[in-house]
Amino acid sequence: MSVRNTLIAAQATLIMLATSGCAVTRNQETVGAYVDDTAITMAVKSRFADNKDVDASSISVETLNGTVMLSGFAKNMNEKTMAEGIARNVKGVKQVKNQVVVRP
Repeated sequence: MSVRNTLIAAQATLIMLATSGCAVTRNQETVGAYVDDTAITMAVKSRFADNKDVDASSISVETLNGTVMLSGFAKNMNEKTMAEGIARNVKGVKQVKNQVVVRP
């Protein structure tokens, strides 16, 4: 595993620990669904980090009930499309909302 992947995984773990239970306490989803969504988010971020055509640090990933929301910035339309395709191919993803903005 590369240093970049390790850093992204560590960051995701810290965020997950710091915010664990937030969605569940607001009655947005079950504990199981929250765990599944966290796994989906981490899988998408990991695949972004492994892909040379997608800048993982510029695209944010959030998941709620299997729906992945992508936001942030892409260098070109190809990167935006690639990010969406990667997210769609992660197990458990029901829908992808791509709000990534292409920088001119």
